[in-house]
Amino acid sequence: MKVEKLLHTRMRVSDMEQSIKFYTDVIGLEVLQRQTSSRGSPLTFLKTPNSEELIELCAFPTSGKVEVQEDLVHLAFQINDMDQAIEELKTKGIPITDGPTTTSSGSRFIFIDAPDGYEIELIQRIAGTSIV
Repeated sequence: MKVEKLLHTRMRVSDMEQSIKFYTDVIGLEVLQRQTSSRGSPLTFLKTPNSEELIELCAFPTSGKVEVQEDLVHLAFQINDMDQAIEELKTKGIPITDGPTTTSSGSRFIFIDAPDGYEIELIQRIAGTSIV
């Protein structure tokens, strides 16, 4: 078997509306579709600009509050202007949990926390540099 492409990544969330607000208002993702799974879980699919892969948010209230282990998983998004992003995050009251850090190639990155403790990495890459 050889997979053809990554379609989506599911992330369980404690509060669907709070998570949607974060990913749309802070990160700038777009709600593509909302539905309910066959077991009754609310699902929301989010689209990232310039990417085909989706993020699926899933609420499953009967399983309790989501607790993400520290440094277990994070999402990384490329941004164009780190200084502007930092200012926007300050304006929105979103604390930077790590960084800004500059790599040897000149790329810069910061981390913020999404609801439920998922880490979000924002990277300003220098043209022609590697993935990280």
